[in-house]
Amino acid sequence: MSVITILTIVALSLIGLLHFYWALGGVIGLDIAVPTEDDTPLLNPGKVATVIVGIALFGFAFVAYMLYFYDFSSSHYRDYFILSGWIVSGIFTLRGIGEFNAVGLFKKIKSSEFAYYDTRVYTPFALSMGLVFATLAYGAS
Repeated sequence: MSVITILTIVALSLIGLLHFYWALGGVIGLDIAVPTEDDTPLLNPGKVATVIVGIALFGFAFVAYMLYFYDFSSSHYRDYFILSGWIVSGIFTLRGIGEFNAVGLFKKIKSSEFAYYDTRVYTPFALSMGLVFATLAYGAS
C-alpha cells in the first residue's frame, strides 16, 4: 500500500501544479480538461476557482500522507484525518459517477475530446482515488 500511497501523493500534487499552471495562464492540456458540447465549453472556471482546486488537490495529497505515514498515537487529530479521508473518498467517487450529463460513468455527452479522456483517464482515476482514500481511512481507523 505504501507504493500506491506515494503514487497517489505524487499524482495529486502534479495535478495540483497543473491547476496552478492553468491559473497563471498556461494553456497546455486545457482543451481536454474542460467538458464541451459542440466545441463549446460547458463551464468556464476562473483563475480563483482553478487555484482553489489546486490547493484542494494538495490538501488531498496531505490527507493521504497523514493517513498512511503519520503516527497518530500521540495526536488528537486522528479522527479529523480519518473523517477527511472518507470525505475525499466520497468526493472522488461522486466525481467518478458523474453528474449524468458531461462527466463520469453515466455521462450523456460522449462525442467530445473531453469525453474521450474522461472515459479513459479521468473517471477511472477518480474512482481509483475514491477506493484508495477509503482504504487509507479504513486502515487508519
